Amino acid sequence: MTRYDLAGRTVVLTGSTGGLGAALAQALRGRGANLALLDLSLAASTAQAQDLGDETVARGWHADVRDLAGLQQAMDEAASHFGRLDIVIAGAGIDTMAPMATIDPSAYERVIDVNLNGVWRTFRAALPHVEAQRGYLLAISSMAAFVHSPLQISYTASKAGVWAMCDSLRLEVRHLGVGVGSAHPTFFRTPMMDDVTADPAGHALWGGNSKGVWKMVPLEKVVAGIVRGIERRADRVVVPRSLTLTANAPGLFRPILERVGFRPQTVQRALGLASASGWHDPAVHERHQAGSR
Repeated sequence: MTRYDLAGRTVVLTGSTGGLGAALAQALRGRGANLALLDLSLAASTAQAQDLGDETVARGWHADVRDLAGLQQAMDEAASHFGRLDIVIAGAGIDTMAPMATIDPSAYERVIDVNLNGVWRTFRAALPHVEAQRGYLLAISSMAAFVHSPLQISYTASKAGVWAMCDSLRLEVRHLGVGVGSAHPTFFRTPMMDDVTADPAGHALWGGNSKGVWKMVPLEKVVAGIVRGIERRADRVVVPRSLTLTANAPGLFRPILERVGFRPQTVQRALGLASASGWHDPAVHERHQAGSR
């Protein structure tokens, strides 16, 4: 397969100042890409752009992935500024951790609106520009699309939905020369993941076994895998690649993962701890980040 050279291409990245977003921006700029950095905070995305170069190669915009009109305006302005949009990475995401019985409905809906509907809005706003360049759309999903954790109903549903959306859209636009992919990293260290494992319930489920079945991979490995996937215009990017079989056949591996990673006593303990946690509050621990796992 011919490598999709990033030098001189314009990449739009939502959630650009998050843990993964910031690292991806640096790596893509290192490949010679021009960067349109979209984030809730214009001050943060502007400062990020200034660290990466002058306005001819990097510029920040304010964008909220819950606002389609705002995204369309940012995409149009970025296309006008750089002359083209080749690649769009939908990386904005949030998390809320609580069981079905007690999760605040507004918290559940907000995760779906940012993580799933936000990808739809991002791609809808970007599609005319990317189609003109026969470019590539990538959404940051997660291994949570295939491995469904307790206490993360909204997160796992959103990430599975992102995978399905990308797979469906890929079939709609491939005759136009547009590629569509989804990235599925496992656990890796970001501010959002730190919040999850620092919470008592999250630590009971994942943090206490962070060197076992839920072992974290280095952020650098996730970034390298995603960049490699972009250069291949991959339909799906699994990081690490050793989890590809799990992504290919999640039903076959689910019983093993449940026996090892989600023992009933562990889940029951986490449920008890979650009742005292602030994660059910939609105002707590919800930040635009570029993915967590």
